[in-house]
Amino acid sequence: MEELSDREAVIQRLRDVGLRVTGPRLEVLTVLASAGHLDVEAIAATARERLGTLTSQAVYEMLRHFQDTGLVTKFDRPGLPAVFEVSGAPHQHALCVRCGRVENVDAPAPKPPRGALPGWRTSDAEIVFKGLCPDCAAA
Repeated sequence: MEELSDREAVIQRLRDVGLRVTGPRLEVLTVLASAGHLDVEAIAATARERLGTLTSQAVYEMLRHFQDTGLVTKFDRPGLPAVFEVSGAPHQHALCVRCGRVENVDAPAPKPPRGALPGWRTSDAEIVFKGLCPDCAAA
């Protein structure tokens, strides 16, 4: 999917998936497009700085609609709040087990070994590389 580098691109993406363009939707998607891998509270706080008021519940609702339409994806971090990012090219993730930082890894999804899942029709797979990010490794 195209980069969401400016507000016009964000507006067009909202329209492309059939969502009405509102100030809060535009701001939340713009925040995600510029930062990526943010949890709901970080998204809400950043958008709130620009909008003045925005509840975390409203952000949860927007993100649900964005997920339903394929605009954003959710990455669950064990023991930590999930993070969200704008959908894009298929990729994997690296997760810091100390601070929870998430980075994209440009790698294809693995295929199951032949005969490992008889009768299954798999549509996707995900690898999560776990370890220490450069900041935590240096500390």
